[in-house]
Amino acid sequence: MPALDLILDYGNVLDRAIGPAHGLSPAEIRRAVPTVRALVRQIERERRQGQHRYRDLPHDRPMLRETQAAVARYAGRFENLVVLGIGGSALGNIALQTALNPPYYNLLPARLRRGPRLFVMDNVDPVQFGNLLDVLGPTLKKTLFNVISKSGETAETAAQFLIVRDLLRRRLGASALRKQMVMTTDPEAGTLRGIVAQEGYDALPVPPGVGGRFSVLSAVGLFSAGLCGIRIDRILAGAAAMDRRVSRTDVRRNPAALLALLLYAFYVRGKRLHVMMPYSYQLKDLADWYRQLWAESLGKCTAVDGRPCVVGPTPIKALGATDQHSQIQLYREGPNDKVIIFLEVEEFTRDVPIPRSAGVPAELAYLQGHTLGRLLNAEKRATEYALVASQRPCLTIRFPVVREETVGQFILLWEAATTIAGALLRINPYDQPAVQMGKEFTFALLGKPGYERQRAAYAKAARRAGRATVS
Repeated sequence: MPALDLILDYGNVLDRAIGPAHGLSPAEIRRAVPTVRALVRQIERERRQGQHRYRDLPHDRPMLRETQAAVARYAGRFENLVVLGIGGSALGNIALQTALNPPYYNLLPARLRRGPRLFVMDNVDPVQFGNLLDVLGPTLKKTLFNVISKSGETAETAAQFLIVRDLLRRRLGASALRKQMVMTTDPEAGTLRGIVAQEGYDALPVPPGVGGRFSVLSAVGLFSAGLCGIRIDRILAGAAAMDRRVSRTDVRRNPAALLALLLYAFYVRGKRLHVMMPYSYQLKDLADWYRQLWAESLGKCTAVDGRPCVVGPTPIKALGATDQHSQIQLYREGPNDKVIIFLEVEEFTRDVPIPRSAGVPAELAYLQGHTLGRLLNAEKRATEYALVASQRPCLTIRFPVVREETVGQFILLWEAATTIAGALLRINPYDQPAVQMGKEFTFALLGKPGYERQRAAYAKAARRAGRATVS
Protein backbone atom coordinates (compact mmCIF):
# COMPACT_ATOMS: atom_id res chain seq x y z
CA MET A 1 0.00 0.00 0.00
CA PRO A 2 2.68 2.56 -0.95
CA ALA A 3 0.15 5.37 -1.43
CA LEU A 4 -1.07 4.89 2.15
CA ASP A 5 2.27 4.75 3.93
CA LEU A 6 2.68 6.96 6.98
CA ILE A 7 5.63 9.33 6.69
CA LEU A 8 7.97 10.25 9.54
CA ASP A 9 9.37 13.74 8.92
CA TYR A 10 12.18 14.54 11.37
CA GLY A 11 13.92 17.46 9.63
CA ASN A 12 13.01 19.85 12.42
CA VAL A 13 14.91 17.96 15.09
CA LEU A 14 18.22 18.39 13.27
CA ASP A 15 20.84 20.98 14.14
CA ARG A 16 20.54 22.59 10.70
CA ALA A 17 16.92 23.52 11.60
CA ILE A 18 17.13 24.43 15.30
CA GLY A 19 20.83 24.90 15.94
CA PRO A 20 23.48 22.72 17.62
CA ALA A 21 22.47 23.57 21.20
CA HIS A 22 19.13 21.78 20.84
CA GLY A 23 19.26 19.89 17.54
CA LEU A 24 20.77 16.52 16.69
CA SER A 25 23.65 16.41 14.23
CA PRO A 26 23.77 13.86 11.41
CA ALA A 27 26.98 12.54 12.97
CA GLU A 28 25.22 11.99 16.29
CA ILE A 29 22.49 10.00 14.55
CA ARG A 30 25.07 7.98 12.60
CA ARG A 31 26.86 7.05 15.83
CA ALA A 32 23.59 5.74 17.32
CA VAL A 33 22.59 3.67 14.28
CA PRO A 34 24.74 0.56 14.99
CA THR A 35 23.32 0.21 18.51
CA VAL A 36 19.74 0.52 17.30
CA ARG A 37 20.39 -1.82 14.37
CA ALA A 38 21.69 -4.46 16.77
CA LEU A 39 18.57 -4.05 18.95
CA VAL A 40 16.27 -4.50 15.95
CA ARG A 41 18.11 -7.70 15.05
CA GLN A 42 17.85 -8.90 18.63
CA ILE A 43 14.11 -8.18 18.74
CA GLU A 44 13.59 -10.08 15.48
CA ARG A 45 15.49 -13.07 16.91
CA GLU A 46 13.36 -12.92 20.05
CA ARG A 47 10.22 -12.85 17.92
CA ARG A 48 11.22 -16.13 16.34
CA GLN A 49 11.52 -17.53 19.87
CA GLY A 50 7.94 -16.51 20.73
CA GLN A 51 8.54 -13.12 22.37
CA HIS A 52 6.93 -9.76 21.50
CA ARG A 53 3.65 -11.53 20.75
CA TYR A 54 1.79 -8.33 19.85
CA ARG A 55 3.82 -8.23 16.63
CA ASP A 56 2.08 -11.42 15.47
CA LEU A 57 -1.45 -10.04 15.81
CA PRO A 58 -1.63 -8.37 12.36
CA HIS A 59 -0.90 -11.77 10.79
CA ASP A 60 -3.20 -13.85 13.03
CA ARG A 61 -5.86 -15.05 10.59
CA PRO A 62 -7.64 -17.38 13.05
CA MET A 63 -8.01 -14.49 15.51
CA LEU A 64 -9.42 -12.28 12.77
CA ARG A 65 -11.90 -14.96 11.66
CA GLU A 66 -13.02 -15.58 15.26
CA THR A 67 -13.57 -11.86 15.85
CA GLN A 68 -15.40 -11.41 12.55
CA ALA A 69 -17.63 -14.39 13.39
CA ALA A 70 -18.51 -12.80 16.74
CA VAL A 71 -19.31 -9.53 14.98
CA ALA A 72 -21.59 -11.40 12.57
CA ARG A 73 -23.43 -13.09 15.46
CA TYR A 74 -24.43 -9.75 16.98
CA ALA A 75 -24.66 -7.46 13.94
CA GLY A 76 -28.04 -5.84 13.46
CA ARG A 77 -29.44 -7.04 16.78
CA PHE A 78 -28.56 -4.19 19.15
CA GLU A 79 -28.97 -0.43 19.40
CA ASN A 80 -26.19 0.01 21.95
CA LEU A 81 -22.82 -1.59 22.61
CA VAL A 82 -21.29 -0.90 26.02
CA VAL A 83 -17.63 -1.81 26.60
CA LEU A 84 -16.74 -2.36 30.25
CA GLY A 85 -12.98 -2.08 30.62
CA ILE A 86 -10.21 0.25 31.73
CA GLY A 87 -6.72 1.17 30.52
CA GLY A 88 -5.66 -1.07 27.67
CA SER A 89 -9.13 -2.62 27.61
CA ALA A 90 -10.71 0.75 26.77
CA LEU A 91 -8.33 3.30 25.23
CA GLY A 92 -7.83 1.37 22.00
CA ASN A 93 -11.57 0.90 21.55
CA ILE A 94 -12.13 4.63 21.99
CA ALA A 95 -9.26 5.54 19.64
CA LEU A 96 -10.50 3.31 16.82
CA GLN A 97 -14.04 4.66 17.13
CA THR A 98 -12.95 8.32 17.13
CA ALA A 99 -10.58 7.83 14.22
CA LEU A 100 -12.75 5.73 11.94
CA ASN A 101 -16.38 6.70 12.57
CA PRO A 102 -17.95 10.18 12.38
CA PRO A 103 -17.24 12.46 15.36
CA TYR A 104 -20.91 12.50 16.38
CA TYR A 105 -21.55 8.87 15.51
CA ASN A 106 -23.71 8.18 18.59
CA LEU A 107 -26.00 11.11 17.72
CA LEU A 108 -26.72 9.88 14.20
CA PRO A 109 -30.06 8.18 13.53
CA ALA A 110 -29.77 4.41 13.28
CA ARG A 111 -30.19 4.44 9.48
CA LEU A 112 -27.05 6.58 9.14
CA ARG A 113 -24.89 4.59 11.55
CA ARG A 114 -22.91 1.49 10.58
CA GLY A 115 -23.74 -0.28 13.83
CA PRO A 116 -24.91 0.29 17.41
CA ARG A 117 -24.09 3.34 19.47
CA LEU A 118 -20.84 2.74 21.37
CA PHE A 119 -20.23 3.64 25.02
CA VAL A 120 -16.86 2.79 26.57
CA MET A 121 -17.02 2.86 30.36
CA ASP A 122 -13.39 3.25 31.39
CA ASN A 123 -14.00 4.50 34.92
CA VAL A 124 -16.17 3.89 37.98
CA ASP A 125 -17.29 7.46 38.52
CA PRO A 126 -20.76 6.87 40.01
CA VAL A 127 -22.39 9.89 38.36
CA GLN A 128 -21.10 8.93 34.91
CA PHE A 129 -21.97 5.25 35.23
CA GLY A 130 -25.35 5.86 36.86
CA ASN A 131 -26.26 8.32 34.13
CA LEU A 132 -25.33 5.79 31.45
CA LEU A 133 -27.67 3.26 33.04
CA ASP A 134 -30.42 5.91 32.93
CA VAL A 135 -29.73 6.57 29.24
CA LEU A 136 -29.79 2.87 28.45
CA GLY A 137 -32.91 2.18 30.51
CA PRO A 138 -35.53 2.44 27.73
CA THR A 139 -33.39 0.33 25.36
CA LEU A 140 -31.78 -2.04 27.86
CA LYS A 141 -33.16 -5.04 25.99
CA LYS A 142 -31.36 -3.75 22.89
CA THR A 143 -27.98 -3.27 24.63
CA LEU A 144 -24.99 -5.59 24.33
CA PHE A 145 -22.28 -5.48 27.00
CA ASN A 146 -18.68 -6.44 26.21
CA VAL A 147 -16.74 -7.08 29.44
CA ILE A 148 -12.97 -6.91 28.84
CA SER A 149 -10.55 -8.14 31.51
CA LYS A 150 -7.77 -10.66 31.14
CA SER A 151 -8.09 -11.91 34.72
CA GLY A 152 -11.54 -10.69 35.64
CA GLU A 153 -10.19 -9.24 38.89
CA THR A 154 -9.65 -5.64 37.79
CA ALA A 155 -11.74 -3.89 40.44
CA GLU A 156 -13.27 -1.26 38.17
CA THR A 157 -14.39 -3.68 35.46
CA ALA A 158 -15.50 -6.31 37.98
CA ALA A 159 -17.69 -3.77 39.80
CA GLN A 160 -19.29 -2.64 36.54
CA PHE A 161 -19.90 -6.26 35.54
CA LEU A 162 -21.60 -7.07 38.84
CA ILE A 163 -23.87 -4.03 38.51
CA VAL A 164 -24.84 -4.82 34.92
CA ARG A 165 -25.36 -8.52 35.59
CA ASP A 166 -27.69 -7.71 38.47
CA LEU A 167 -29.54 -5.09 36.40
CA LEU A 168 -30.12 -7.45 33.47
CA ARG A 169 -31.23 -10.26 35.74
CA ARG A 170 -33.71 -8.05 37.61
CA ARG A 171 -35.08 -6.21 34.59
CA LEU A 172 -35.01 -8.85 31.86
CA GLY A 173 -34.51 -12.21 33.58
CA ALA A 174 -31.59 -14.61 33.79
CA SER A 175 -31.90 -15.61 30.13
CA ALA A 176 -30.86 -12.10 29.07
CA LEU A 177 -27.41 -12.54 30.57
CA ARG A 178 -26.14 -14.99 27.98
CA LYS A 179 -27.83 -13.09 25.14
CA GLN A 180 -26.51 -9.66 26.06
CA MET A 181 -23.02 -10.18 27.50
CA VAL A 182 -19.80 -11.06 25.70
CA MET A 183 -16.63 -11.61 27.71
CA THR A 184 -13.17 -10.88 26.35
CA THR A 185 -10.76 -12.60 28.70
CA ASP A 186 -7.92 -15.10 29.10
CA PRO A 187 -8.69 -18.16 26.98
CA GLU A 188 -7.80 -20.66 29.70
CA ALA A 189 -7.55 -19.24 33.23
CA GLY A 190 -8.69 -16.46 35.54
CA THR A 191 -11.78 -15.43 37.45
CA LEU A 192 -13.69 -14.17 34.40
CA ARG A 193 -12.88 -17.33 32.45
CA GLY A 194 -14.33 -19.31 35.36
CA ILE A 195 -17.51 -17.22 35.23
CA VAL A 196 -17.74 -17.83 31.48
CA ALA A 197 -17.50 -21.59 31.99
CA GLN A 198 -19.96 -21.60 34.87
CA GLU A 199 -22.62 -19.29 33.43
CA GLY A 200 -22.25 -20.00 29.70
CA TYR A 201 -21.37 -16.57 28.32
CA ASP A 202 -20.07 -16.03 24.82
CA ALA A 203 -16.35 -15.26 24.99
CA LEU A 204 -13.45 -13.92 22.95
CA PRO A 205 -9.78 -14.40 23.86
CA VAL A 206 -7.24 -11.94 25.15
CA PRO A 207 -4.20 -13.37 23.34
CA PRO A 208 -1.62 -15.02 25.60
CA GLY A 209 1.58 -13.04 25.99
CA VAL A 210 0.00 -9.73 24.98
CA GLY A 211 -0.41 -7.07 27.67
CA GLY A 212 -3.46 -4.83 27.74
CA ARG A 213 -1.82 -1.72 26.29
CA PHE A 214 -0.53 -3.79 23.34
CA SER A 215 -3.84 -5.60 22.74
CA VAL A 216 -5.87 -3.20 20.58
CA LEU A 217 -5.10 -5.24 17.43
CA SER A 218 -6.78 -8.30 18.99
CA ALA A 219 -10.42 -8.99 19.83
CA VAL A 220 -9.93 -6.56 22.74
CA GLY A 221 -10.14 -3.60 20.36
CA LEU A 222 -11.40 -5.14 17.14
CA PHE A 223 -14.75 -6.56 18.31
CA SER A 224 -16.28 -3.18 19.17
CA ALA A 225 -14.76 -1.63 16.03
CA GLY A 226 -16.13 -4.38 13.80
CA LEU A 227 -19.60 -4.24 15.33
CA CYS A 228 -19.65 -0.48 14.69
CA GLY A 229 -18.94 -1.03 11.00
CA ILE A 230 -15.18 -0.48 10.89
CA ARG A 231 -13.24 -2.79 8.53
CA ILE A 232 -11.03 -4.61 11.01
CA ASP A 233 -9.35 -6.66 8.28
CA ARG A 234 -8.04 -3.40 6.83
CA ILE A 235 -6.76 -2.25 10.22
CA LEU A 236 -4.74 -5.46 10.44
CA ALA A 237 -3.59 -5.12 6.83
CA GLY A 238 -2.18 -1.68 7.64
CA ALA A 239 -0.54 -3.00 10.80
CA ALA A 240 0.97 -5.90 8.83
CA ALA A 241 2.41 -3.47 6.29
CA MET A 242 3.98 -1.47 9.12
CA ASP A 243 5.27 -4.66 10.74
CA ARG A 244 7.29 -5.33 7.61
CA ARG A 245 8.71 -1.79 7.71
CA VAL A 246 9.68 -1.95 11.39
CA SER A 247 11.44 -5.30 10.88
CA ARG A 248 14.08 -3.68 8.65
CA THR A 249 17.59 -3.57 10.03
CA ASP A 250 18.32 -0.48 7.93
CA VAL A 251 17.48 2.02 10.66
CA ARG A 252 16.93 4.90 8.22
CA ARG A 253 14.20 2.86 6.49
CA ASN A 254 12.67 1.64 9.75
CA PRO A 255 10.35 4.34 11.15
CA ALA A 256 9.97 2.72 14.60
CA ALA A 257 13.74 2.36 15.01
CA LEU A 258 14.34 5.93 13.89
CA LEU A 259 11.57 7.26 16.15
CA ALA A 260 13.01 5.42 19.16
CA LEU A 261 16.56 6.56 18.30
CA LEU A 262 15.58 10.23 18.05
CA LEU A 263 13.40 10.32 21.15
CA TYR A 264 16.02 8.45 23.18
CA ALA A 265 18.74 10.85 22.00
CA PHE A 266 16.66 13.77 23.23
CA TYR A 267 15.85 11.93 26.46
CA VAL A 268 19.57 11.63 27.20
CA ARG A 269 19.89 15.37 26.52
CA GLY A 270 17.22 16.10 29.13
CA LYS A 271 14.24 16.61 26.79
CA ARG A 272 12.06 14.10 28.59
CA LEU A 273 8.59 15.49 27.87
CA HIS A 274 7.09 14.13 24.65
CA VAL A 275 4.06 16.06 23.44
CA MET A 276 1.82 14.40 20.86
CA MET A 277 -0.24 17.04 19.06
CA PRO A 278 -2.65 15.82 16.36
CA TYR A 279 -4.03 18.39 13.96
CA SER A 280 -7.09 16.23 13.46
CA TYR A 281 -10.01 15.58 15.78
CA GLN A 282 -10.09 12.03 14.41
CA LEU A 283 -6.62 11.35 15.85
CA LYS A 284 -7.06 12.93 19.28
CA ASP A 285 -7.82 9.67 21.09
CA LEU A 286 -4.90 7.89 19.45
CA ALA A 287 -2.85 10.40 21.46
CA ASP A 288 -4.62 9.16 24.62
CA TRP A 289 -3.79 5.57 23.63
CA TYR A 290 -0.15 6.59 23.04
CA ARG A 291 0.08 8.18 26.49
CA GLN A 292 -0.69 4.91 28.26
CA LEU A 293 1.60 2.93 25.96
CA TRP A 294 4.58 5.26 26.41
CA ALA A 295 4.12 5.98 30.13
CA GLU A 296 3.28 2.53 31.45
CA SER A 297 5.85 0.78 29.27
CA LEU A 298 8.84 3.06 29.81
CA GLY A 299 8.49 4.50 33.31
CA LYS A 300 10.52 2.05 35.42
CA CYS A 301 12.84 1.96 38.43
CA THR A 302 14.48 -1.41 37.77
CA ALA A 303 16.66 -2.33 34.81
CA VAL A 304 16.46 -5.71 33.08
CA ASP A 305 19.60 -6.80 34.96
CA GLY A 306 17.90 -6.05 38.29
CA ARG A 307 19.84 -2.90 39.05
CA PRO A 308 17.92 0.15 40.29
CA CYS A 309 17.27 2.93 37.81
CA VAL A 310 14.83 5.79 37.38
CA VAL A 311 13.86 6.25 33.75
CA GLY A 312 10.89 7.20 31.64
CA PRO A 313 9.78 10.01 29.33
CA THR A 314 6.53 11.79 30.17
CA PRO A 315 3.93 11.70 27.37
CA ILE A 316 1.65 14.73 27.03
CA LYS A 317 -1.43 15.18 24.87
CA ALA A 318 -2.35 18.34 22.99
CA LEU A 319 -4.81 18.99 20.16
CA GLY A 320 -4.28 21.36 17.28
CA ALA A 321 -5.47 23.98 16.77
CA THR A 322 -7.23 24.05 20.17
CA ASP A 323 -4.08 23.90 22.26
CA GLN A 324 -2.28 26.59 20.32
CA HIS A 325 -4.39 28.76 22.62
CA SER A 326 -3.54 26.92 25.84
CA GLN A 327 -0.14 25.20 25.67
CA ILE A 328 2.04 26.69 22.92
CA GLN A 329 2.98 29.73 25.02
CA LEU A 330 4.66 27.33 27.46
CA TYR A 331 6.23 25.22 24.73
CA ARG A 332 7.79 28.22 22.95
CA GLU A 333 8.93 30.34 25.90
CA GLY A 334 9.04 27.89 28.81
CA PRO A 335 11.78 25.31 29.49
CA ASN A 336 13.24 23.76 26.34
CA ASP A 337 12.73 20.23 27.67
CA LYS A 338 10.16 18.88 25.21
CA VAL A 339 9.91 17.17 21.85
CA ILE A 340 6.72 17.96 19.94
CA ILE A 341 5.28 15.12 17.85
CA PHE A 342 2.77 16.50 15.35
CA LEU A 343 0.21 14.29 13.63
CA GLU A 344 -0.78 15.80 10.28
CA VAL A 345 -3.41 14.69 7.74
CA GLU A 346 -2.76 15.44 4.07
CA GLU A 347 -6.30 14.76 2.83
CA PHE A 348 -9.25 14.91 5.20
CA THR A 349 -12.11 12.49 4.57
CA ARG A 350 -14.33 15.54 4.19
CA ASP A 351 -13.72 19.27 4.02
CA VAL A 352 -15.76 22.41 4.48
CA PRO A 353 -15.25 25.41 2.18
CA ILE A 354 -15.11 28.96 3.51
CA PRO A 355 -17.43 30.81 1.13
CA ARG A 356 -16.84 34.02 -0.76
CA SER A 357 -19.61 36.44 0.05
CA ALA A 358 -20.35 40.14 0.02
CA GLY A 359 -19.90 42.31 3.07
CA VAL A 360 -16.94 40.46 4.57
CA PRO A 361 -14.62 42.82 6.50
CA ALA A 362 -11.27 43.37 4.82
CA GLU A 363 -9.55 41.87 7.86
CA LEU A 364 -11.28 38.51 7.21
CA ALA A 365 -11.17 38.47 3.42
CA TYR A 366 -8.01 36.32 3.38
CA LEU A 367 -10.04 33.34 4.66
CA GLN A 368 -12.45 33.33 1.72
CA GLY A 369 -11.97 30.64 -0.88
CA HIS A 370 -10.00 28.37 1.44
CA THR A 371 -11.30 25.35 3.37
CA LEU A 372 -11.22 24.41 7.03
CA GLY A 373 -8.81 21.60 6.20
CA ARG A 374 -6.40 24.00 4.57
CA LEU A 375 -6.74 26.39 7.51
CA LEU A 376 -6.04 23.61 10.03
CA ASN A 377 -2.94 22.44 8.17
CA ALA A 378 -1.73 26.03 7.77
CA GLU A 379 -2.07 26.43 11.54
CA LYS A 380 -0.03 23.27 12.08
CA ARG A 381 2.76 24.46 9.82
CA ALA A 382 2.73 27.94 11.33
CA THR A 383 2.94 26.49 14.85
CA GLU A 384 5.75 24.20 13.75
CA TYR A 385 7.64 27.15 12.26
CA ALA A 386 7.16 29.17 15.45
CA LEU A 387 8.51 26.32 17.57
CA VAL A 388 11.49 25.84 15.26
CA ALA A 389 12.18 29.59 15.44
CA SER A 390 12.44 29.09 19.21
CA GLN A 391 14.81 26.12 18.70
CA ARG A 392 12.22 23.56 19.89
CA PRO A 393 12.58 20.11 18.26
CA CYS A 394 9.53 18.88 16.31
CA LEU A 395 8.68 15.63 14.54
CA THR A 396 5.73 15.07 12.20
CA ILE A 397 3.95 11.79 11.49
CA ARG A 398 2.02 12.42 8.31
CA PHE A 399 -1.15 10.51 7.42
CA PRO A 400 -1.98 10.61 3.70
CA VAL A 401 -5.58 10.06 4.87
CA VAL A 402 -7.19 8.74 8.06
CA ARG A 403 -8.61 5.32 7.29
CA GLU A 404 -8.34 1.78 8.62
CA GLU A 405 -4.99 1.00 7.00
CA THR A 406 -3.21 4.13 8.23
CA VAL A 407 -4.61 3.80 11.75
CA GLY A 408 -3.37 0.20 11.85
CA GLN A 409 0.05 1.42 10.73
CA PHE A 410 0.15 4.07 13.45
CA ILE A 411 -0.67 1.56 16.20
CA LEU A 412 1.98 -0.94 15.16
CA LEU A 413 4.53 1.85 14.62
CA TRP A 414 4.26 3.07 18.20
CA GLU A 415 4.12 -0.41 19.70
CA ALA A 416 7.34 -1.35 17.90
CA ALA A 417 8.97 1.98 18.81
CA THR A 418 8.07 1.30 22.46
CA THR A 419 9.85 -2.05 22.39
CA ILE A 420 12.99 -0.49 20.90
CA ALA A 421 12.88 2.46 23.31
CA GLY A 422 12.59 0.00 26.20
CA ALA A 423 15.71 -1.78 24.97
CA LEU A 424 17.58 1.53 24.73
CA LEU A 425 16.52 2.38 28.28
CA ARG A 426 17.47 -1.17 29.35
CA ILE A 427 14.12 -1.85 31.00
CA ASN A 428 11.25 -4.30 30.49
CA PRO A 429 8.55 -2.43 28.53
CA TYR A 430 5.91 -5.11 29.15
CA ASP A 431 5.46 -5.10 32.92
CA GLN A 432 3.86 -2.45 35.17
CA PRO A 433 4.80 -3.32 38.76
CA ALA A 434 4.05 0.15 40.10
CA VAL A 435 0.38 -0.24 39.16
CA GLN A 436 0.03 -3.31 41.36
CA MET A 437 0.42 -1.52 44.69
CA GLY A 438 -2.55 0.73 44.00
CA LYS A 439 -4.64 -2.32 43.09
CA GLU A 440 -3.65 -4.13 46.28
CA PHE A 441 -4.47 -1.17 48.52
CA THR A 442 -7.83 -0.78 46.77
CA PHE A 443 -8.55 -4.43 47.61
CA ALA A 444 -7.45 -3.77 51.19
CA LEU A 445 -9.64 -0.69 51.65
CA LEU A 446 -12.67 -2.58 50.37
CA GLY A 447 -12.05 -5.51 52.72
CA LYS A 448 -10.91 -8.20 50.30
CA PRO A 449 -9.56 -11.20 52.26
CA GLY A 450 -5.80 -11.72 52.05
CA TYR A 451 -4.94 -8.03 52.09
CA GLU A 452 -4.89 -7.42 55.83
CA ARG A 453 -1.20 -6.42 55.75
CA GLN A 454 -1.90 -3.67 53.22
CA ARG A 455 -4.89 -2.48 55.25
CA ALA A 456 -2.72 -2.17 58.36
CA ALA A 457 0.00 -0.36 56.41
CA TYR A 458 -2.53 2.12 55.05
CA ALA A 459 -3.93 2.81 58.52
CA LYS A 460 -0.42 3.40 59.85
CA ALA A 461 0.40 5.80 57.02
CA ALA A 462 -2.87 7.67 57.57
CA ARG A 463 -2.08 8.13 61.26
CA ARG A 464 1.42 9.35 60.43
CA ALA A 465 0.09 11.90 57.94
CA GLY A 466 -2.41 13.18 60.49
CA ARG A 467 -5.09 15.68 59.60
CA ALA A 468 -3.99 18.72 57.58
CA THR A 469 -6.90 20.44 55.88
CA VAL A 470 -8.10 23.90 54.98
CA SER A 471 -11.79 24.76 54.99
